[in-house]
Amino acid sequence: MRTFSQVDVFTDEFMKGNALAVVHDAEGLTTEQMAAFANWTNLAETTFLLPSTDPGADYRVRIFTVSRELPFAGHPTLGSAHAWLTAGGTPRDRDRLVQECGAGLVEVRRDGARLAFAAPPLLRGGPVENPRDLAAALAIAPDEIVGAQWADNGPGWAAVLLRSAEAVLAVRPDYRRFGEFTGIGVVGPHPEGHDAAFEVRAFIYEGSRYEEDPVTGSLNAAIAQWLIPAGIAQERYVATQGTALGRRGRIHLTRADGQIWVGGNTVAGITGRVML
Repeated sequence: MRTFSQVDVFTDEFMKGNALAVVHDAEGLTTEQMAAFANWTNLAETTFLLPSTDPGADYRVRIFTVSRELPFAGHPTLGSAHAWLTAGGTPRDRDRLVQECGAGLVEVRRDGARLAFAAPPLLRGGPVENPRDLAAALAIAPDEIVGAQWADNGPGWAAVLLRSAEAVLAVRPDYRRFGEFTGIGVVGPHPEGHDAAFEVRAFIYEGSRYEEDPVTGSLNAAIAQWLIPAGIAQERYVATQGTALGRRGRIHLTRADGQIWVGGNTVAGITGRVML
């Protein structure tokens, strides 16, 4: 029996963010066992906490979707850090901790009541070669796209900028036309006076499984790495995500000392034991 927790990330109200299953003390589990349990939970991601193998890290995490292991993902990073701390983990530095994952070392720091992670470098960036393919996948006209960039920091994101948050919320993707795209993120600005600067949506297609992710840290990290340097977004802004799904995700993006930080609240919803 191993300690288990299920947390809700990028929200301060349980069931309004993005759920994450966390298995603590996962040493001894095989990759096959981890993958099977992640498939069973049927959540966007499930993580497994392990002792670090790098002397610079406080702990190690392995991140699984229902069908594959990811080198990095955003809401699992914050949710795992919160779960590790809540279970009694003690970082070397009181105000920051270092997570080891498939993408390397990721710094997580305290940001008031929130945690924030340092956005990892992109594995693939730059303009998408044929934005018409993205338009077809999103079932919109090509001229509705203001810009399109690869935003891959592990999950394989391509990001599309539309003219408004209203346009983002109106998207009804055609998953049959995703082709090479395994994940498409869509972002558009809110009007002045809104409590957030941008609305974000994330559409995922893996084989026969397609879904909209409620709140996505990795995508928001990569979008900020695009929009802030381009002068499209301020150096500190808030993005909303999950609106179309009845969620109320809030992602806090900041550029400080040349680094993009992605922050949000995490709420513990379920704690207990799991037989693995």
